[in-house]
Amino acid sequence: MSTDVPPGATGVLVLTDDTVFAGIGCGAVGAAVGEVCFNTAMTGYQEILTDPSYMAQIITFTFPHIGNVGTNLEDVEQVAGAVEAARGAIFRDVPTTAANWRAGGDLDGWLKRRGVVGLAGIDTRALTRLIRERGMPHGVIAHDPAGRFDLEALGAWARAWEGLGGVDLALAASCPRPFEWSEGLWSWPEGYPALAAAGAPRVVVVDYGVKRNILRALASAGASVTVVPAQTSAADILARRPDGVVLSNGPGDPAATAIHAAPEIRALVDSGVPVMGICLGHQLLALAMGGRTIKMDQGHHGANHPVKDLATGRVEIVSMNHGFTVDRDGLPPDVVETHVSLFDGSNAGLSITGRPVFSVQHHPEASPGPTDSLPVFAQFVAMMEGEKASGRPAAAARAG
Repeated sequence: MSTDVPPGATGVLVLTDDTVFAGIGCGAVGAAVGEVCFNTAMTGYQEILTDPSYMAQIITFTFPHIGNVGTNLEDVEQVAGAVEAARGAIFRDVPTTAANWRAGGDLDGWLKRRGVVGLAGIDTRALTRLIRERGMPHGVIAHDPAGRFDLEALGAWARAWEGLGGVDLALAASCPRPFEWSEGLWSWPEGYPALAAAGAPRVVVVDYGVKRNILRALASAGASVTVVPAQTSAADILARRPDGVVLSNGPGDPAATAIHAAPEIRALVDSGVPVMGICLGHQLLALAMGGRTIKMDQGHHGANHPVKDLATGRVEIVSMNHGFTVDRDGLPPDVVETHVSLFDGSNAGLSITGRPVFSVQHHPEASPGPTDSLPVFAQFVAMMEGEKASGRPAAAARAG
């Protein structure tokens, strides 16, 4: 294979079949290997690039104009526990100079500081079509200002990478120790408010790679929020006497994470405490109840996904970010499908018969994306309050 690249090219993407996309490097200098996906959102690139669910992935933005509003300190989604999010970013146009009153810097410098390798000036439509036709490939993204690339070695690196199948990334994405959260959703002109939690329902969030806006949405819905690491046992969670437990989003193969997570989730469900799962948390709930998950070809990544609530018939436009899905054919009888994707009919929500437990595959907290499904957080708070009002024993007592 030739090591030549077009004159002036300072960035490349090399796939496992030796397909090469050459363009202009940006962001961090160096190279990174990952699964190449595409995201169809038109806004929110900073939130996308800092979502821990994108660990070990290289994101292709289908919208051509990325970077025009710059970056800031507020639009970061990962919590301190996550060591990284996306490994690489691919753009049609070279990121422009920031032009927004909230900007604290430009995208290129921000990518450099975070160690994210960028590639611009390629045909992102062709790359997106490739992913749609062949599935999400493994690839290496590289940036060298001098334009020196060993394409053969980069292709070999892409082929040697193990990929996401069978890999538990939630532990690396999780916080190292428990912490409290009281910041609410952003509003004009105050920004993110600090909310009092006195007397509020107590929610424990199991952090598999949680987004900040999930925590904000819970706090704004009236919950007192505590976040615990991914490997926290059900006994330790229930000892906190929560009124409810949220299983967060996160990266990696849910079946690999379920090896340690599923028994604890099953114990939480059996305790009777209300449980809500989001994205990876949705998949882990299904696995804990005896279901299965499967790898998707293209995955769902974007802020324009239609999802139908089967109980009400209501269609919501939501944000999605997942490369695995719950296999509806493997659901046990007491697990009921509640939502489906109108793009491909895949599962997008579950509930458990006779239990205060439900989950959604999509991201109701958005950030970025529409807020059609934001009321799910108020629904969960109402469920917790209903369980308390019913006089049922507290979680710690149920756990023995």
